[in-house]
Amino acid sequence: MQCCFFQFLLLVSLVFAGPYHGGVWKIKVELPDAYPYKSPSIGFINKMYHPNVDETSGSVCLDVINQTWSPMFDLTNVFEVFLPQLLLYPNPSDPLNGEAAALMMRDRTAYEQRVKEYCQKYAKPEDVGAVPEEKSSDDELSEAEYDSDDEAMAGPVDP
Repeated sequence: MQCCFFQFLLLVSLVFAGPYHGGVWKIKVELPDAYPYKSPSIGFINKMYHPNVDETSGSVCLDVINQTWSPMFDLTNVFEVFLPQLLLYPNPSDPLNGEAAALMMRDRTAYEQRVKEYCQKYAKPEDVGAVPEEKSSDDELSEAEYDSDDEAMAGPVDP
C-alpha cells in the first residue's frame, strides 16, 4: 500500500528572542492522509543545533509534536506557537541530538554560543534563498514625515 501525503517547503524566521533570534530556516512540512487527526511531520532543511532536532536529517522529535497534537490544531499553530516554543524552550530530556542536549544541560552559555554560531553559518536569509526586504521610497518618505518636527513646521500651539 502506498502512503500518500502532501508536502511543501516554507522559509520562516520563527524566533524574536533567544539564541535562535535572527535565524531563517527552510522547513519541510509533510501532511499525512489522516491530517488533522495525525500530526504533520516537520523537518528543518538547513542545519540547526537543537536537542530536539536531528542535526543530520533536520527532523523534529515526533514525541515533542505528538505529545501536544490535537485535531483542533492547524498549521498556524505549528508556525506561530509550536515551533517558536520548541526553539525557546528545548527539552534536553527527549533528545534527537544528544550532543546538543548534553551541552545544554552541562553549560548553557556554551550551548547558546554554539546555537548562535549555527545560526550565523547556516540560517542567514541568503543561505536559504530569502531576499532581504528593501525599503521602498514610500516607506522612507513616511518615516521622514514621522520623524519631522511638526511644531517647527506649524509654529507653537496657542493656549
